[in-house]
Amino acid sequence: MNRLKEKIESLKLETVKWQETAEQLQEKIKVLEQENLEKDNQIQSLTVKNERLEGEAEKLEGQLAKLKESAEESTSLKTHNDNFTKKNQMLEDELEISDKNLKETTQKLRETDIKAEQLEKKVNSLEDQKEELEKKYEELKAKNKIVEDELEAISSQLDAL
Repeated sequence: MNRLKEKIESLKLETVKWQETAEQLQEKIKVLEQENLEKDNQIQSLTVKNERLEGEAEKLEGQLAKLKESAEESTSLKTHNDNFTKKNQMLEDELEISDKNLKETTQKLRETDIKAEQLEKKVNSLEDQKEELEKKYEELKAKNKIVEDELEAISSQLDAL
């Protein structure tokens, strides 16, 4: 019976030991379940955060595409601006040359106008002189006619004598 008591005692000790182990395992299960619950919450939180970040990433990718498009457009506009600037400079250079030519032509025109006025005055003066000379010619012609008539009359009188 001693053996039986020892065996019972041993089984009781083993039972107590198993109960303690079971309690420890139950405690571990509770801890693991709590950790599991925390991990699930953390997963849900990270999933929400991940979805939000993916939305932001898509938004930023859209903005990046727009910025790239704007940069390309800006480059294109800069090229057009450079071309227009070069064209503008060429036109300004041509304008300066045209202005210079216009000034020279205007100066030559003024000089020509002055010469034309001087020549017109000379022409008017020569026309006046011509009219005076024609008047004198007519007067001299008339006087010559009178003198010729007188000479003819004298010649006729001399012939008659």
